[in-house]
Amino acid sequence: MNPAKEKSHEAERGRSVREHAFRTRLLAWYDTHARELPWRRDRNPYRVWASEIMLQQTRVAAVIAHYQEFLRRFPTVGKLARAREASVLAAWSGLGYYRRARMLHAAAKVVMRELGGKFPATAEGWRALPGIGRYTAAAIASIAFGEAVAVVDGNVERVLQRVSGQRMAGEELWRAAERLLDRERAGDFNQALMELGATVCTPRAPACVTCPVVELCTTRGEMAGAAKARRQKKLEIHYALDWRSQNGEGGAVFLVRRARDARMMAGMWELPELAGVLRASENQSKGPLFTVRHSITVTDFTVRVWRLAARSGTRGEWVAVERLGRVALTGLARKILRKAGVMVATGRGRALRG
Repeated sequence: MNPAKEKSHEAERGRSVREHAFRTRLLAWYDTHARELPWRRDRNPYRVWASEIMLQQTRVAAVIAHYQEFLRRFPTVGKLARAREASVLAAWSGLGYYRRARMLHAAAKVVMRELGGKFPATAEGWRALPGIGRYTAAAIASIAFGEAVAVVDGNVERVLQRVSGQRMAGEELWRAAERLLDRERAGDFNQALMELGATVCTPRAPACVTCPVVELCTTRGEMAGAAKARRQKKLEIHYALDWRSQNGEGGAVFLVRRARDARMMAGMWELPELAGVLRASENQSKGPLFTVRHSITVTDFTVRVWRLAARSGTRGEWVAVERLGRVALTGLARKILRKAGVMVATGRGRALRG
């Protein structure tokens, strides 16, 4: 055999051995250390789909409670398809990125109307539904149906680059993931790879000492020249809490609705925003009612809440406190109303303190 070809074959054999070892060790680790998450209790495609949409750009800890409440309200795809959009958005409130909820709702209608309530069994079929991209389609198809398709998300990308010691992007990453995939346990392998990135091979200070594949990793830690995270912008905003109680409780709150074509949280309900601290502080000698912190994408907000009426002429509606739990509130509005004591987690009103 040609020496060059022999060397190439030897390198290929070595890579195959390492990849096999990687799969074996990773899956053994996952079988023992996988987190107990509610959407992992079965492989129901509806539940897997809902969790994957919720987990996009959202921390696992923030998703768990919302997931359980969402499934309580909409336990089947049929229930979701028949629901009003406002009800879906209300159940989604607090998760952010509300386009995801609208697309989930739209896709449920397609499943019921065009597919007879039957879910696609392949990634290709899932990608035909509204709001389903390449990653989500592969994740659902592999986890719920066992299709041998790889996934690439931020966690997988980080693990693959650190293990290989190579900067990869786009199709190169997807090819690397496909080559490494365990085709017999595709769903478990994909979850294991994402789990490794989320809990061990973290963006900063990876826990290499506990990594099951550390001996197969080229970098064993941070890669040189890693891109720096974008700096968070800091802004201060002010809102009016106009609440009419009845005997110290219940009553109604004045809310305004975001424009239907707004770039973010279109059609959602929120408190009236005040045009700066001068308006907020008028006739308020003792300052704001309270302050909360809130983050949206790369912006950290300091939110001052004032107990006063919205400016005259503000277009909005009085919403009964007992209805707040069923209204599509922005996450910030829900946070403010709970902090004020106007509503509790169950959506029932209670007296405003202070």
